[in-house]
Amino acid sequence: MKVMTLVQAITDAMDIKLSEDKNIVVYGEDVGVEGGVFRVTEGLQLKHGNSRVFDSPLAESAIAGTALGMAISGLRPIIEMQFDGFSFPAFNQIISHVARFRNRTRGKFEVPMVIRIPYGGGINALEHHSESPEAYFGHTPGLKVVIPSTPYDAKGLLISAIEDNDPVIYLEPKRIYRAIKQEVPEEKYTIPIGKASILNKGEHITVIAYGAMVREVQKAMVMAKAKSISVELIDLRTIWPIDRDTIRQSVQKTGRVLVVTEAPQSYGPAAELLQIVNEEAFLSLEAPPTRLTGFDTVIPLPLGEKFYMLTPERIFYEIEKLVKY
Repeated sequence: MKVMTLVQAITDAMDIKLSEDKNIVVYGEDVGVEGGVFRVTEGLQLKHGNSRVFDSPLAESAIAGTALGMAISGLRPIIEMQFDGFSFPAFNQIISHVARFRNRTRGKFEVPMVIRIPYGGGINALEHHSESPEAYFGHTPGLKVVIPSTPYDAKGLLISAIEDNDPVIYLEPKRIYRAIKQEVPEEKYTIPIGKASILNKGEHITVIAYGAMVREVQKAMVMAKAKSISVELIDLRTIWPIDRDTIRQSVQKTGRVLVVTEAPQSYGPAAELLQIVNEEAFLSLEAPPTRLTGFDTVIPLPLGEKFYMLTPERIFYEIEKLVKY
């Protein structure tokens, strides 16, 4: 075991797979020499060479398009969109081609590629640097969407994503890149895509979260425990496919559910999760299924960002209100 941050765990996963599989290439804007703006690929070019870890032009659509060509030709590319908002210029390639290619060719071609995207707010960044685009990708047939919340999950989920024969959008919550340290196995291991994790068993309410919001919920749980409220916390881990079984079983036990996401509310992931609760566990509900999300606005610039981001206090308030319902 080795203590790692989220960044170190992601780097370690790519290092292991680069060493194991010569068909893997890693590239994107500043990914090679500099190791990426967040230094997630630092040292990989030096170790594996500039033919396998390299910089790309500042052209997100070209990055996604060339990766598709590589993937259907036998390589397994791992590409980086430098920031969440920078993925939008690549939408045509990702939505129109990457996601559809297996279906378009009736399964003749597989698309084993990973699109890594630092995502989410909380770092006082500029416009297009703090988006939560998971709903766009999760809504698109043909894509798998993964969001880790811990270093252990980050390594295991990324290795699974790299080994998957379908395209995987791997969203990295930049707010917690270096905020969490955890013991992580140094050897290779995988975590199944599509399987949620129950981080804490509880009796009074189910809280579903993912990414950086898991940490905020855990802080709120300290307040809840002081009021003798027992919270069952589900880390979703995968936006698509969704682990319906874990959600159903938890809500059937607790009778209450709160979904916490950073993304804007309307047509967001929280709405889909609550509908699953309604379909799978309606007769077990003892309070209205509730969501606590970002606002239906563009995430503010640094001076206003703190008013947008969810706090443990707001999360605890909703937990307590639902338990008392």
